[in-house]
Amino acid sequence: MVPNSLVNSLVVIVLAAGRGSRFRASGGTTSKLQADLHGKPILEHVLAAVERSGLGVHVVHSARGDGMADSIAEGVRATANASGWLVLPGDLPLVTAQSIRSVAAALVDNLVVVPVSSGEKGHPVGFGRECFDELVALSGEAGAVSIVRRYRAEGRVLQLEVNDPGILTDIDTLEDLQRVRGLLEASVQFRGSGEQV
Repeated sequence: MVPNSLVNSLVVIVLAAGRGSRFRASGGTTSKLQADLHGKPILEHVLAAVERSGLGVHVVHSARGDGMADSIAEGVRATANASGWLVLPGDLPLVTAQSIRSVAAALVDNLVVVPVSSGEKGHPVGFGRECFDELVALSGEAGAVSIVRRYRAEGRVLQLEVNDPGILTDIDTLEDLQRVRGLLEASVQFRGSGEQV
């Protein structure tokens, strides 16, 4: 059994500093994270999942640089006392609290944890305390890919299978938003029919 105190000292870094240029270019009229999805902004869906997971959260709304890696570094610096970090982009509104919690639990015994659903890698990606110096040194657009690649080569990355397509379902364009709205509507109708989800 994983000690709750160790898991609970992990922090979920929610990345919310992106410009969302692809979303606007596709016809979106607001920031993608503020776009309405079933009565609340996309970002609020992500934050609700983190809250249900029971883990701490730090939202990065702006960073020193423009890239995802800059936001990761900013979030890790701001939560330097954490025992580890789960990096979660703010545009994954279908991610479940269970997936977040599963990555956190696996991080107790692993340096880096990458959730996988149907053979595809998703988020949140978990990083142990040992990754601190590398995480705060990140900059640019590539996120933490270089860190994951390095530790994968050393055999220190766990690919954690989860039954959650929400770890993959991000919103970059207006078409993505429409697709996710359709998925949510189908889910609501399915649950309303008396079937168990």
